[in-house]
Amino acid sequence: MNKESSDRFKICILTAARSEYGLLRPIIRKMLADPFFDVRVAVTGMHLAKDYGYTYKEIEEDGIPIDARIPVSIDTSSPEGISRSQAEELEGFAHYFRNRRPDAVLILGDRYEILPVGIAAINEGIPIAHISGGDVTEGAVDDIVRHCMTKMSCLHFVASELNENRVIQMGEEPNRVFRVGSMSAECARSVELMDAGELADSMINELNAPANVRNMICRDKGAENQRNLAIVTFHPTTLSDNSPEEQCRSLLEALNKVEGLSVIFTKANSDLGGKIINDMIDDYVRKHPESSCAFTSLGQRRFLSAVALSDAVIGNSSSGLSEVPSLAVPTVDIGDRQKGREKGFSVISCNDTENEIIESIHKALSEKFRNEIISKSQNGDLNPYEKRGTSDNIVRIIKQQAIEGRLSVVKHFHML
Repeated sequence: MNKESSDRFKICILTAARSEYGLLRPIIRKMLADPFFDVRVAVTGMHLAKDYGYTYKEIEEDGIPIDARIPVSIDTSSPEGISRSQAEELEGFAHYFRNRRPDAVLILGDRYEILPVGIAAINEGIPIAHISGGDVTEGAVDDIVRHCMTKMSCLHFVASELNENRVIQMGEEPNRVFRVGSMSAECARSVELMDAGELADSMINELNAPANVRNMICRDKGAENQRNLAIVTFHPTTLSDNSPEEQCRSLLEALNKVEGLSVIFTKANSDLGGKIINDMIDDYVRKHPESSCAFTSLGQRRFLSAVALSDAVIGNSSSGLSEVPSLAVPTVDIGDRQKGREKGFSVISCNDTENEIIESIHKALSEKFRNEIISKSQNGDLNPYEKRGTSDNIVRIIKQQAIEGRLSVVKHFHML
């Protein structure tokens, strides 16, 4: 029998984007099934924006109750626009935490939307548990946000030994840092993938994809002159001196020059400059309607299924490093956005010049490289972020810490 709501441990789980919701979903479901927890899912950011597909509907379709919707205006055209969005979000969560005060807040990642939530929680004296600390992405402002969130948090769930050491090096007490692996890798392994026909039907019927997407996905890889398929996700490198147009132009020109390549784009998030990149992608698709298509959001299952059926993943998304290797698919990681992050064998890093991108794509598509990936995958050597039981351990540790009364905003600085 469930405890009364007032007796249960009230945990707010934040989600602001399609990407991190897919990673949090297993944790949310396990907490909902445990009578110890009173789970309160708070939704903000891109989830509530029409331009990004109203992805809060995916949460509702999963049967997960939403405790709060905190809408903010999303303006990625300038730094001021981002700051105004954060100010709105801070005000919204300040009000929410005052009126629906949880015992703890669970936050994943490094996007700018999480910073105001952390500030509001700290001001209310609410402990924060953070997933994915210790990563390094020198080319994006996410790097700064992530480290800020580490210092705000009292409980840390990290993906690797290197990340664990980094968090401790920042002064966090070792007994508050838990190496559990990556939720991205767990989801890549555990999601039930669609076959080619099911995926094509789903994209056409549910996402209004053009009919030619079936030809891109449903391929006989052994057939002569069969086109290769790439999944492409490209976000602005927010700390780069180059404009978003310059960053994206080299990629699009490279894709256009790789013979026999079909492309499925998943669009950029609401980062500064993201709209410019999405407009350029739309223009590319208009000019190449037979060999490309673009989606605001595929959803986790469709995305991972498309990756598994593809020949390569191209771009600069963290998924190319943390999820894709678990599916034994090569990644071409472009530019500095993920600079400093651990990378497995299947990840090919290159500069954001057209020639280097083309050269790296050719390597990724080569039979030799694919055979090397398959060989290493059999030994479990592809993904440095993969660890068994990630979501189970996160839920177990939060519960244990809560029972022992160890969740507190009061921390001691750990000296090395």
